[in-house]
Amino acid sequence: MYQIENVLRPYAWGSTTAIAGLLGRPASGDPEAELWIGAHPDSPSTAIHPNGVTQPLDALIASDPVQFLGPESLAEFGPRLPFLTKLLAAEQPLSLQVHPSLEQAREGFARENAEGIAADAAHRNYRDDNHKPEMIFALTPFEALCGFRPAAESKATFEHLAQVLDSAAARVPDIITEVIADLGQPDESAALRAAFQRLLQAGADAAQPIEEIVAVLSSGAPQEPHADTLTAMLEINQAFPGDPGVLVSLLLNHVSLEPGEVVYLPAGNVHAYLRGLGVEVMASSDNVLRGGLTPKHVDVPELLKTVRFEALGVPRVDVSGTEFGQELYRPPFKEFQLQRIELEPGAVPVPLAQNGPAVVVVVAGAMVLDSPKSDLRLERGAAAFIPDIEAPVNVHPVQGATETSIAFAVTTGLGN
Repeated sequence: MYQIENVLRPYAWGSTTAIAGLLGRPASGDPEAELWIGAHPDSPSTAIHPNGVTQPLDALIASDPVQFLGPESLAEFGPRLPFLTKLLAAEQPLSLQVHPSLEQAREGFARENAEGIAADAAHRNYRDDNHKPEMIFALTPFEALCGFRPAAESKATFEHLAQVLDSAAARVPDIITEVIADLGQPDESAALRAAFQRLLQAGADAAQPIEEIVAVLSSGAPQEPHADTLTAMLEINQAFPGDPGVLVSLLLNHVSLEPGEVVYLPAGNVHAYLRGLGVEVMASSDNVLRGGLTPKHVDVPELLKTVRFEALGVPRVDVSGTEFGQELYRPPFKEFQLQRIELEPGAVPVPLAQNGPAVVVVVAGAMVLDSPKSDLRLERGAAAFIPDIEAPVNVHPVQGATETSIAFAVTTGLGN
């Protein structure tokens, strides 16, 4: 087993305190958006050998993929760690985005390579050849946009905006009238696509209508029965005033997660995290197609090829308990599953759910990872990489501990 040091990404939308507070260390004073725990080549963790020598985790795995990944993971995903774990802390909204399917990622990556687009080019859509299904476990109250609402619900919200503007003797912008007509089409998929495309392609022309809508709503115009959706829209506009994504948010489910609640995000699902701290797990990829709420590159045609235009319920993941006392969260993806481990002082060991390789991060107290081959003590804020060959591993509290210990472990979803 290897203790690992992990890479902090200081994106502007990140919280200056949340990750530091979770891990029990001083805050840097700068935005701390994501802590990457894994072997993605853009920001691999650093493995610490028993003799103190350090090595990038992706290089360590490449030195003996069979030992570190196990034959099943190697056969299914190739010679790479198939998942990436992050601690994510959003102080303001992330970009409105969607992730490609595996087939789209492979085709898009090969196409952009053939076109000679530099790997780090700002206008590049595909950074690698992998898909990026995701799951988020809320550690604090967590706000997000996730997937399309039924077209009829969104139509009612836009009609409410038109009524409010009319009552305030304000002009109803053409784009609102047009979106209402789009959403009234009998084919729901076509309705959602038409409205989504119209709003994104409005570009800078959306700024004036949004300003007029925000002014009327902020003056005390009635928001019920759409207050939840409209309040989220106003908050998003504070971060990205006039961005077309402000109106796109009205097409999407507004999700409020309580601590311990989990949602997953498959390919083609339009989403945006708005606020909160969570443990995010995904396939090891950095492929993101953005649609708004960002100064970064937006490729509307490519985005439209990727989005699934269907209204679905919010894809939640319920906890699965086992006879061994394990608390597991299993999305419908082979690349990963999440285990939450909570140990009271003196508690009996809990088996680590391990299908191939695993990573563990401790967020409270301290724990000992114990296998027939070795053991490793992890304090709050520490993380470890556990090779397949190390299994089985038990997790137990430190002897003499006086506080509850909590950790999160990620392994593949193989064998579920």
